[in-house]
Amino acid sequence: MSKIESALDKAVAKLPALKNSVKARLCKLWQKLSPYIDKVKKIDYATAKEFTLKYKWRILMVLVVVCAGSKAIDYFFPATGKTGGPQTITSIVVEEKDIPLIIEATGTIISSSIVDIRPMTTNIVKAIHIKDGQEVKEGELLFTLDDRNDRANYEKLKALADDSQKQYLRAKELVAKNFISKAGLETSLANAKSAQAAARSAEVQLSYDSIRSPIAGRAGIINVFPGSLVQASNVVTTATSSTATSSVGSMVTITQLNPINVQFVVPEKDIPLLMEDKRADIPLKVKVSVGNDAKSIYEGEVLVIDNQVDPSIAAVRVRAQIPNEKMTLLPGQFARVSLNANTLKDAIAVPSEAIVISPKGKVVYIVDKDDKVSPKPIKVVYEYQGSTVITGIQAGDRVVVEGKQNLRPGGKVHESKKETPKPSSKPTETRVAPPAPSTAEKK
Repeated sequence: MSKIESALDKAVAKLPALKNSVKARLCKLWQKLSPYIDKVKKIDYATAKEFTLKYKWRILMVLVVVCAGSKAIDYFFPATGKTGGPQTITSIVVEEKDIPLIIEATGTIISSSIVDIRPMTTNIVKAIHIKDGQEVKEGELLFTLDDRNDRANYEKLKALADDSQKQYLRAKELVAKNFISKAGLETSLANAKSAQAAARSAEVQLSYDSIRSPIAGRAGIINVFPGSLVQASNVVTTATSSTATSSVGSMVTITQLNPINVQFVVPEKDIPLLMEDKRADIPLKVKVSVGNDAKSIYEGEVLVIDNQVDPSIAAVRVRAQIPNEKMTLLPGQFARVSLNANTLKDAIAVPSEAIVISPKGKVVYIVDKDDKVSPKPIKVVYEYQGSTVITGIQAGDRVVVEGKQNLRPGGKVHESKKETPKPSSKPTETRVAPPAPSTAEKK
């Protein structure tokens, strides 16, 4: 700090010397110019007339050169070029229309019903009645197990049940003739009911030896063979070695493929779009494409929106159903979903490139009837893939799309030679960006 203070003190000390130096220089300059000033003061009308007549040709020549130079400058550098002139632009006339809001998401194809066929008893496979990948009907016989022991047990208990029933009927006749007491009749009835229950239990056990399909669908790969030993409540495991593949658990999986479902997630921020105008009797529509095949589009309807948001991904699960008559969709496939969530009534959409970000916010340039532009503040409602829904302008306004870089408020413009884009009568689809695939969806 001491060095800075000393430097300031020296500078202040030099100010009087600097003042005197400037004053001396101005005095010298005045002394040099004062003779000429005195001569100018002595000029009168006669002197000026004499000077003009003496040098009239030189003065005339100077005026001609100045005039010719001015004309040449105006010719080679016209005034319109110097002031900028009208700017070339491309504009559109906006109009009100209904704009569907599309939420794009990624999801997974899942079956509407899938069943792992497992045995209810420990037994040996006697016969297989289907083939790998076969379409089966509900109730169709799939496998038959070795039922010799279960059938013999059932026939034994069935015979006992029939005998008990006959004894009960004879007891009723004897009671009517007072040969036995009513207590003996009740005991006979209890024995008959117990024998019939045991026979029904054996019948149920016997039915486990005939395994039928609980749903209609397509069978997967059969994991058992005639002679294989199957056990109840097995966990599905598959072991592969260099010589063979062995599977335990489900004997086969039946998958319903038509119709089929698609499950995806919608970000939490887009949930109001789903719920705002949702009606119970009008399901939301979806369009689904699978893998890299963007040409094949499958249309369906939303079945259910989950009743809670998953906090780990900040999204809600949605399940939709789509027809699959050609059986081209399989569970587990990656799917891209476009959900028609809502519709903006009488909205105004402009190309996103028409919006200018200024220090005061987002604006668009409006062209009036005199071809002059003026900035108009706007508010962006939704934006996606080159189309933006905005508020702040009215239907019929002419909005600058291209050539807005050098525009100034009040500047003149003219339309480019190419045709002005006309607003399409077809509703513009405004889409919401898809969320990143979650770990659960990738699985």
